[in-house]
Parts: sequence; structure tokens; C-alpha cells
Amino acid sequence: MPSDQAQQQPVLAPWAARENDGRGRAHAEASHPYRSEYQRDRDRIIHSTAFRRLVYKTQVFVNHEGDHYRTRLTHSLEVAQIARTGAQYLGLNEQLAEAMCLAHDLGHTPFGHAGQDALNSCMTPWGGFEHNLQSLRVVDELEERYADFNGLNLTYETREGILKHCSKRNARDLGEIGRRFLERGHPGLEAQLANLADEIAYNNHDVDDGLRAGLLTADELSEVDLFNEHWTRVRDQHPKIGSRALIHETVRGMINEVVTDLVEHSAQALDQAQPADIDAVRRHSRRLISFTRNTATRHRALKSFLNARLYRHERVLEMTHEAIRVVEALFARFMEDVHTMPASHAVKAKAWRETGGEAGQARAVADYVAGMTDRYALAAYARLVGRPPEIEMRAKLMKEDHD
Repeated sequence: MPSDQAQQQPVLAPWAARENDGRGRAHAEASHPYRSEYQRDRDRIIHSTAFRRLVYKTQVFVNHEGDHYRTRLTHSLEVAQIARTGAQYLGLNEQLAEAMCLAHDLGHTPFGHAGQDALNSCMTPWGGFEHNLQSLRVVDELEERYADFNGLNLTYETREGILKHCSKRNARDLGEIGRRFLERGHPGLEAQLANLADEIAYNNHDVDDGLRAGLLTADELSEVDLFNEHWTRVRDQHPKIGSRALIHETVRGMINEVVTDLVEHSAQALDQAQPADIDAVRRHSRRLISFTRNTATRHRALKSFLNARLYRHERVLEMTHEAIRVVEALFARFMEDVHTMPASHAVKAKAWRETGGEAGQARAVADYVAGMTDRYALAAYARLVGRPPEIEMRAKLMKEDHD
């Protein structure tokens, strides 16, 4: 099949990202005869080492706590599914939206947000640690798969979607990709959609995991309108339904409500704004992908509930404190002696120290720690400290309680 026919895009709205008008890759590459540029980005992400590691990285519950809880990998797949649905409805570039979603957590540390906070604290003297910026580092520099360049050499548009948040200090060092954080601009619509798909996925699926773990109850969640309305509807319509199916149908209804609101409200906003192209979207006075005010309020109420009742639950906090101790101990040990890391990482840390001083070594150590899976970090801690960490024992006990 001729390449120009093979690479034809589905019908896209004027404001969608188009690879022919995109800003390209840092390193020029010949086009592929039958894969689009954003499809190639997605494929490179899926084949990356960092993507495979996500299966053993914490979403909320540590890997040892059970096989049925979501990991960073399953979360990323769920985010991509939601974004693809929205992109198709809105006439956006579905392949680009999917690539962004699959890559958005590549830089996340082991042990979820606890690991990120710990590593940020360790890196405070040397510029801190931002997991979102780390995801960009992974695809720009840290993956080693190609002969001609480091990283995955993704398109500008995919990289723009990966970098959802960034401090102004770091944005100044990023050139074109960081400019919008300094000028209060916006990313393209696919990136805006991926950002909200992430929020929808973790809000609603954390409800499912929290109920499965026994850390939340339906009675508690009934304080949240979004949950209570769907829980009551499903229970009334199916009085003999089993508990797991009841939870699934409730979460399914919640997701359907907020996704439908998101795409319909965004379609109206786009119809009114009529941006000429993706650059007009970037210059627009506000983000054009959004919920209605009522749904945004309901969604925030669920997020606030989860922050107070799940993420700060006593048993989650016990794991959090132990995870912080593991990350801090590993970082300190590797800074003290880089040779306690594998040889390739030790060589990099020494080289970076020669060119960047202690800050260079610290960044190399942070890269190594951030790339660890939960179970690898626990094994490294046991090897270096000489005893298994408390987090492993607590997680196993928690799993036994809920098997």
C-alpha cells in the first residue's frame, strides 16, 4: 500500500492535532510506510522498559497487598481507554491521546505518591523531584533503545501531553516544551483530555480498590452524591445483585456520568470557540476541555472524600511511612557509595559528578531510585540494610486479612 494512503488519518476536527502540522521530533527520522507518527510514539512507549515496570509500581496499594488492586500499568491503560473514547467523540487525534496517557506515569517512583514525596525531599538540595518532569526525562533521555539518540525521540505533541505540570524553575530549562508554563498558555486538546481522563480514572477506580480492601464502606461513600446516586439506582433496579457486581455497576455508572458530561460540555465549548487549529487552542484564554460546573463540583467532592478517608486511612498511612523510610534509606546509601548500585548506574553517577558535582550524582541516583518497582526497591533495601523492611511484612498481613 502506498505510504500516503497508509498514513491517512481518520476525519479530524480543525482543532485536533495533525502530524503533518506538528512540531516534529528532536532527531529527524524518516516516516514509516504504514504507521502514523503518533502511532509510532505509542508503540515506542509500550515497548519501553519503563512501561513494563509500571506493572509492579503502586497506584494506592503496595504490590504485596494483593493481585487485584490497580497498579500504575492498569491505571495507565484505564486512562487511555477513557481518553480514546473522548477523542473519538470530539474528533481529536485518538492515537496521540492514547500515547500521552500510556506515558504519563513513566517517571513515577515506587510506592506511589509516598515514594515521590520521599524522593523530592531527598533531592531538595539539588532542585527537587517532580514525577511528571521525570516522565519526560524517561522518554527524552533515560530509555536506551536506539543507536542514534538517547530516549524515545517522541514527537513534540506527545511530549507536550506528558508534561502536565511543571514548576517555573524547571520550565525555564526546558526550552519550547516548557514555555506554556511561563506564559500561562495551554496544551493541545488531546493533552487537556488526557489530563482529565487521568483524574476520572483514579477517582473512580480508587473507590473500587478502597471498597475491595475494606478501607471504605458503602455507607461512608454514601456521603458523596456522585456515589450515592448510582449506588442507590443500581441497588433499586437489581435488588438481588451480588456485592461485587453492585460495586462494579456503581463505578461504571459514575464513570459514564462524568465522561458524558466532559465530552458533551467540551463539544459545546469548542463549537462556540471555533479555534482554527491546535495553535489557536494553545493561545485560547481558557482550557476548552472541561466539565460543567455541577459535575466538576461533584467530582471534586469525591476527590476530597478519598483524600480524607482513603489516602489518609490509618493502614494506608502506615504503609506510606514505611515506604518513605525505604526510599530515603536507598537514596542515602547510594549517595554514600555509588558502587552499591549496579555497575552501569554507578558509572553514570560518577560521570555526572565529574561534570555536575554533587548535584549531578544526586540526579543520577534519583533516576535510579525512581525507576525501581516496589518489589525491586524492597529487595534492594533488604540487601543493603540486612533485613526485610516493615512495609513488606505489613503488606503481607494486610493481604492475608482480605484474601
